Amino acid sequence: MTQLYGLIFDIDGVIADTEAVNARATIKVFAELFGVEGVVRKDFEPGLGRGAEEYVKAGASAHGLELTEEQVKEATQLRQEYFLKTLSQEPLPPFPGVMELMNKAMQRKDFRAAIATSGTLEKSRAVLDAAKVPYQKMVYINGNDVKNKKPDPELFLLAAQRMGIEPASCVVIEDAPNGVQAAKAAGAKCIAVTNSTNAANLRQADLVCESLEQIGLDTIVKLIETASL
Repeated sequence: MTQLYGLIFDIDGVIADTEAVNARATIKVFAELFGVEGVVRKDFEPGLGRGAEEYVKAGASAHGLELTEEQVKEATQLRQEYFLKTLSQEPLPPFPGVMELMNKAMQRKDFRAAIATSGTLEKSRAVLDAAKVPYQKMVYINGNDVKNKKPDPELFLLAAQRMGIEPASCVVIEDAPNGVQAAKAAGAKCIAVTNSTNAANLRQADLVCESLEQIGLDTIVKLIETASL
């Protein structure tokens, strides 16, 4: 029986630089809803990959702001509106190397490719469409499909299940510490790319790189095969 390999891509900060758009949209929300100025992208780092509500809460925590659940919901809704508006007005090219790696995997009979993100269906699909990702031909798991967000492994376990591949035969591509934790908790290997934070914050990953241009399918196979020895 042919060995199958799974390659699972996060979206934000892996496929395209949506983290910059996320931050801009959320900074605008903090100024307009709560009158908080001086918010910067780094304030949201503890919430990276954990879904919109945790992202907003991270920014609030950085500025000593205690938000009610109602305020968090209002902020996340407005953030998504601003995000989608920006996406409709500005191009969103994929990061170098990501489409090449994805397409190579999809062309191989021994590979399966998946998208797995904590983002909502509407938000994540908008990014995939903007970056021209052929997600209709892939397993596609978004935040609407799961109860638990990263660092819980549910997203990646579901992606592996839908691909019909054991998590141990999968490699997850991530950009955030919470995502790396989720991948490892799922029993998968993880390659982290330093698009959203520095290498030190991603040290739990099996491999850290500056760009997916440095990663080929041989690297994916080697990670999985080495682990199975």
